[in-house]
Amino acid sequence: MSETSARLLRLLSLLQTPREWPGSELAARLGVTARTIRRDVERLRDLGYPVHATRGAVGGYRLAAGRAMPPLLLDDEEAVAIAVGLRSAATHTVTGMAEASVRALAKLEQVLPARLRRRVGTLGTATVPMPADGAPTVDPGHLTALAAAITNRERLRFRYRTGTGEATARLVEPHRLVAAGRRWYLVAYDNDREDWRIFRVDRLAEPFPTGARVPPRELPAADAVAYVQERMRGMASGHRAVATVCAPADEVTARLGGPAAGDVEPLGPGSCRVRLTPDTLEWLALRLALLGCEFTVHEPPELAAYLREMGGRVTRAAGAGGADGAAGTKPDGPGEVTRGDG
Repeated sequence: MSETSARLLRLLSLLQTPREWPGSELAARLGVTARTIRRDVERLRDLGYPVHATRGAVGGYRLAAGRAMPPLLLDDEEAVAIAVGLRSAATHTVTGMAEASVRALAKLEQVLPARLRRRVGTLGTATVPMPADGAPTVDPGHLTALAAAITNRERLRFRYRTGTGEATARLVEPHRLVAAGRRWYLVAYDNDREDWRIFRVDRLAEPFPTGARVPPRELPAADAVAYVQERMRGMASGHRAVATVCAPADEVTARLGGPAAGDVEPLGPGSCRVRLTPDTLEWLALRLALLGCEFTVHEPPELAAYLREMGGRVTRAAGAGGADGAAGTKPDGPGEVTRGDG
């Protein structure tokens, strides 16, 4: 690296701290003249860094927010902290953040020095996340390996455990990762089966990039989310729920965990029809209850009955027992139940 390039990186590292730097202090720290600092500041501006200058006794240089995110220079502790935080965010499917966390983590781990990669790996090995509401855990290392293979358009091998417990070996062309409610799914073209498939990432082990680059294939759907929704609708196991929810469709989609978690159809400015993918009655009831708004269940009738039973238990637990213990729910006809205000 040339002397000028190294000095620019050192200058950029100083300017990324949240303070104003007098030109004289920057010159002293870098061992150059104030004129050189002014030239280097102009070079950074030419590269797109918004370096602002203020005049006066307390003036100086500072890096301001620009229109685009410039490259960041991180010290060792900062890089480890960000990598650990991104791993946590990727494992727990935070609404609107999970996929971005995986992409950012893949980029960061690609350039981490070996010593820092070992520290991040050690922290990951020594800590065990507690799954929320029985959600399956996902190895962040698997997510980053999949994300890297997707970005590089590279064939991938891995071991996979099917829903029946069968262990299989797969060779695929990974297309996209989709976070759907409690789970991560890989959308990929299965080379051995010559067809598109979705894979639950928590059932996947030992992802290994083959190094073979492949041209992109056309997915038989509008996008990866639509493909996952279509495949999950075709699953025979579990229960599928249909309900009318008294809230805007975009808000309900966000509360459910994104488009892949369910099909949300707007009915008006303040209501929508929700179709949830097959799952257990308990989890379907919890997902609807946690929306925090009124809803009416249309099917299945087993879910309506379970909600009435659950409403009675909740009301009795709140101290309103007796004959009116189930007053928090009101049957709306066969197979329907409306969540009460209590």
